[in-house]
Amino acid sequence: MSNPGDADTTPITSVRQLADHIAVGAKPRARFTIGTEHEKFGFGRETLQPPPYEPGGIRALLEAMAREGWEPILDRGNPIGLTRGAASVSLEPAGQLELSGATLATLHETQAELLAHFAEVRAAAAPLGLGFAPLGFHPTLSRAAMPWMPKGRYAIMRRYMQLVGTLGLDMMTRTCTVQVNLDYESEADMARKLRVALALQPLATALFANSPFVEGKPNGFLSYRAQVWTDTDNARAGIPPAFFAEDFGFERYVEWLLDVPMYFVYRDGRYIDLAGRSFRDFMAGKLADTGAGIATVGDFADHMTTAFTDVRVKRFLEMRGADAGSPEMMVAQSALWVGLLYDEAALAAAEALVRERPWEEYRALRAVVPRAALGAPWRGGTLRTLAREVVAIAREGLRARGRYNQSGEDESRYLAPLEAIAAGAPTQAERWLDRFHGPWGGDASRIFAEAAI
Repeated sequence: MSNPGDADTTPITSVRQLADHIAVGAKPRARFTIGTEHEKFGFGRETLQPPPYEPGGIRALLEAMAREGWEPILDRGNPIGLTRGAASVSLEPAGQLELSGATLATLHETQAELLAHFAEVRAAAAPLGLGFAPLGFHPTLSRAAMPWMPKGRYAIMRRYMQLVGTLGLDMMTRTCTVQVNLDYESEADMARKLRVALALQPLATALFANSPFVEGKPNGFLSYRAQVWTDTDNARAGIPPAFFAEDFGFERYVEWLLDVPMYFVYRDGRYIDLAGRSFRDFMAGKLADTGAGIATVGDFADHMTTAFTDVRVKRFLEMRGADAGSPEMMVAQSALWVGLLYDEAALAAAEALVRERPWEEYRALRAVVPRAALGAPWRGGTLRTLAREVVAIAREGLRARGRYNQSGEDESRYLAPLEAIAAGAPTQAERWLDRFHGPWGGDASRIFAEAAI
């Protein structure tokens, strides 16, 4: 989740104005970039407990990183994030550490950024006795055992989440994800990529499944993180049918978003709780009793960050269906979507493939893949068949991009772990279950040492 602060105080006058605000993100294909975000759980190297904010925890970690060139982001005087150039570090509610990477030209740069970030985190964490592990769901601790970070927006969400779903607090405190942010060149290009990406998010959930444990035991799911999202806040999550409409565009998206209940507005360094109120009413001046004042474009930009659809529309598209995982898998997640969406021939092939089935079939997959992953039924077989087709398209897309590293390798090299899984290798979750039932002797806490960055 984002750090506070969009300072655009322009008053909102129309839906078209908000559509234009999003449309500004469109850019020529030659300027397309890749932005990768990834989260990881902190743990004490000796205790395996999540670090508190303070003492000797997340605050100290952020302060140590700030001494190495990051600028702190404050919330009521507390450091709750960092910024450096186009990149930022933020905190999820229980202290999960997130890097929102810079916008980069190639996947080679994405891999380098990820590895450099992990090295920085290790250097800051080691003197504190901390480690970090990217996993989809916290494998050992209960919801009640997780700490809470001092970010104003999380107090609001914590109260409201319990009113709209049974698993929202688990989403906030016990999940980690990896996402890639990609560009579009026009409204039509946005809608086309959105449809393809939404249809294939359940497949991504299956490929990147990495959360088979709850409170130290197998939970019957391969991506329990994805299961949590089925009962978090369905008014703002999932795969909305409206997004598949052939005339879907920026205005249609804004109209949908105006009916997503609000969480807050940010005024004078503090959050005002508007959870459950209507942004449409806010625009119309009907929330005068709240002290929120006039709705601004900055308020709308913040509101956009509280829509949790499997693909989120902003001034770019965010792919949100994957569990956090190993460094190789996190780069592979970015590689999959770059390969599918950034080459015209690959996008056309992916679009033709997904249009072979009704959109509703892809939406139905979302309820099945958390438990079955690639074993989910699909067209008389399993989802692994679709995985092979999609990964092959992505490979051709990356080859066609022709972006080479110093060794003369193109970006398709980053798909190797997905090609293995699509061919029949176990998912990350299945490998952990094999370890649990084998050499770990039923001790799920051993995952921290093996998954640590």
